[in-house]
Amino acid sequence: MGMRTVWRKAVNILMFSLTGLATLFTIALLFFILGYLLWYGGRSVSWNFFTKLPTPVGETGGGMANAIVGSGKLLLLAALIGVPVGFLGGVYLAEFGGGTFSFLVRYTADLLNGIPSIVMGIFAYTVVVLPMRHFSALAGGLALAVMLVPIVLRSTEQFLRAVPVPLREGALALGASKWRAVATVVVPAGFRGIATGILLSLARVAGETAPLLFTSFSNRFWAPGWDQPIASLPVMIYTYALSPYEDWHRQAWAAGLVLLALVFIITTGSRIILSLGFQSSRSG
Repeated sequence: MGMRTVWRKAVNILMFSLTGLATLFTIALLFFILGYLLWYGGRSVSWNFFTKLPTPVGETGGGMANAIVGSGKLLLLAALIGVPVGFLGGVYLAEFGGGTFSFLVRYTADLLNGIPSIVMGIFAYTVVVLPMRHFSALAGGLALAVMLVPIVLRSTEQFLRAVPVPLREGALALGASKWRAVATVVVPAGFRGIATGILLSLARVAGETAPLLFTSFSNRFWAPGWDQPIASLPVMIYTYALSPYEDWHRQAWAAGLVLLALVFIITTGSRIILSLGFQSSRSG
């Protein structure tokens, strides 16, 4: 056995060991965070946490029912605004784009993806909150929608480009117009991937705090409409974690656990949808 072969095997073993250690470290860190949240947050999660409003300062107990509902309303509003814009933009880039304008759209989307969320919050504060002269759920939903658009746009484009070209050619050969072929053949073929990208983008913005501090702010009561401040789990976690009250600290841990569980459910659901799509494509 030559020295060159020994050297290659040694390098292979070394690199394999390093990658294994890095993987082990990542998994251990993840389980450490999950265990920390379960240990400190699980003790404060109760039925009252999901059904009661926050108690006044100095009183123990209460819950974050308004923040849970508020986070759901903000994500719903962000999806209603951001998903159609991102989806249609992704369809255009994948099926009709190819020139300088498409390049600028992709480049802009990538830039928006990398902008810090606090900058998005300042933008929404200037454009929406200042003209309205008050915080609102609408402003918070718009801020999250702006963050949602580039993620949905790029993921939609990528999954549509993964659709085999013969499907497009077959639809066009049967006499369908370009838009009809896209709407009835290409989009349904890539629907599971598109749905996965949308769910992952919602999970991405679900834990954002900075944009909501500038837009929806917070509310310790129910916010039935869209034109007033509204509570959300990330902002409540931020507020309670910085407070000097031990009971608020426990509820912040519980809110963090609930928020993580929400993101975990969305992420797992997206992975299941994507895996079902791969299985159906293979069986077909």
